[in-house]
Amino acid sequence: MMIKIIQRDGIDDNKLMPIYAEGNFENTDYFYPEITDKVEAVKKVEHDFCDYIKTEFLNGTNSYYVWENDGIWVSALRLYYIKDNFYFLEALETAADFRKKGYAAQLLTAVINELKLNGHFKICSCVRKNNIASLNTHKKCGFNIVSQYGYDYLQKEIDNRCYGLEYSF
Repeated sequence: MMIKIIQRDGIDDNKLMPIYAEGNFENTDYFYPEITDKVEAVKKVEHDFCDYIKTEFLNGTNSYYVWENDGIWVSALRLYYIKDNFYFLEALETAADFRKKGYAAQLLTAVINELKLNGHFKICSCVRKNNIASLNTHKKCGFNIVSQYGYDYLQKEIDNRCYGLEYSF
């Protein structure tokens, strides 16, 4: 079942962090290269991640969506409201133990169906060119590749490692 989170108190760090465990581990080298103890570095990355969600992301216009299965948060994404029914999707991820079961597609489809209730909209997303699973999930849910490079609407940067994807209704 889909859970929509729009307020800080809706985020359960202990349920959310396992979804992003691999990415958080990888991010230790980027954010904390000076910390050699990976357990300590992961804890700092997780703390910073949760702090960002609660202090910056959940600002009244953005939404965090989670797919829950038997009480476990298995997949999640962030949806930034940019302007005029235009959204930027980021951080679609599924916990490693729950991949290849369709949870990300179920979550993304549920988000799209919720947005359809309010009329027309557009969602853009950037997906790494080598992330075949995510590309396939986006395509399965109706996204099209519209650019050979991704555009990060938050950083206002082009990323040549990504494709730009779009869903319009």
